[in-house]
Amino acid sequence: MRKLFISALLLGAVVLAAASDDSVKFPAYHRTVLPNGVVLMVMEKHSAPLIDVQVALKTGSVADPAGKEGLAEITGSLLRKGAGARNATKIAEDLDFMGTTFGVQSTYDTTRAFTEFLKKDTSESMDVVMDMLLHPAFPQEEVDKLLKQTADRLKSQKDQPQALLAEGYEAFLFGKHPYGRPANGDERSVIAITRDDIVRFHDQYYVAGNMIVAACGDFQTAEMEKMLAARFGGMPKQSAPVVTVPKPEPATATRLLFIDKPDATQTFFRFGNVGVARNDPDRAAVDIVNTLFGGRFTSMINTALRIDSGLTYGANSAFVRRRQPGAFYISSYTRNEKTEQALDMAVQVLRDLHEKGLTPEQLKSAKEYIKGQFGPRVETPDQLVNWMTEFEIYGLDAKEVDGYAARIDAVTAEDAKRVIEKDYPMKNLVWVVVGKGSEVESLMKRYSPNVERRAASDPPYSTK
Repeated sequence: MRKLFISALLLGAVVLAAASDDSVKFPAYHRTVLPNGVVLMVMEKHSAPLIDVQVALKTGSVADPAGKEGLAEITGSLLRKGAGARNATKIAEDLDFMGTTFGVQSTYDTTRAFTEFLKKDTSESMDVVMDMLLHPAFPQEEVDKLLKQTADRLKSQKDQPQALLAEGYEAFLFGKHPYGRPANGDERSVIAITRDDIVRFHDQYYVAGNMIVAACGDFQTAEMEKMLAARFGGMPKQSAPVVTVPKPEPATATRLLFIDKPDATQTFFRFGNVGVARNDPDRAAVDIVNTLFGGRFTSMINTALRIDSGLTYGANSAFVRRRQPGAFYISSYTRNEKTEQALDMAVQVLRDLHEKGLTPEQLKSAKEYIKGQFGPRVETPDQLVNWMTEFEIYGLDAKEVDGYAARIDAVTAEDAKRVIEKDYPMKNLVWVVVGKGSEVESLMKRYSPNVERRAASDPPYSTK
């Protein structure tokens, strides 16, 4: 027992040392492109007899047809509901017997299928995975069941102010832009999806020219490449339809959407504007400024609204980074009677950022914090396959990891000042507030001359 305890301490020390190491390097991997266009990336990691494989499509929910938002997510969720000669029950039994995990997640930019299995079950696990990816049956009964369950779940989210806030903010900020449509669909769009839509989406986008395959784990590179090439190389050479996403224009006027939830005892709010893309050249400086402003527990916004004033249990700021600039927002919640104080304080903290800037001590603190948090994000096989597919999707490479600490250290006070002016707007703020109208709606004109209103029970904002 004592030996185990000492080993745990030593392991913890190693992890901490790695986390604080300024020279985090992305492990070596081999990349190849098959004749049919499938991109293969493999990385050996022999720390455990496990293998992680991620299959990513270069297309996500931006490819959903208008009025049928959620199609990419629904298609991925149905892969394990019947494929090849296996029905849903047989797939579940086969995966459970081997202890193999499998899931699919769609975002605006990509759809990722991820699986993990024991080395000894590589062939059998990949047999099931390939069936699900390439030969899904999409049984009508399973389609109907999932569409109803999804629509019911999305409708029930109207009882959750956090969900109303997140959905409302993206829709209100981006409007008719593809990022203004819900990636997972809404209660109306989901029930409009048909089996034919699902089959068509799979036929168009689950194709060789749209597919990235990354593997990491306990294998020999040549053997894994041979196995993956044998399975994915037989796919026909086919490209996916091109989906063009324009760069969203920032809001040019302050506006506010108030969502009335009559039973709310707290007011939830979010405000900001269009932010930065995943590959923004100032991303290291953005990381530093946002860490200090709203990215950690001791950040400016959380210190003001939670630690010092007790107005909330949490306040933060975030940048949603996609191929094109996503949303920037400042967000929190408070008791109804403290709404005005909390909103005023959040705006004041943003104003202080502009007027006072950041001190050398703050910059140093943020740099050390960020570098200390970075190492543990580049360790496990599932993290590493995710990094590899992200490199491909966003036009990056291993330098994104290898040079990260140096880029963080190189950020100057002038860089931080430039990012504050460029990416933390004081004017033309877009607000979404969810709260009890009879108690707080009258305050909204303080924050915007342009106020729209809807009830929480109304159809989703994104379908207006």
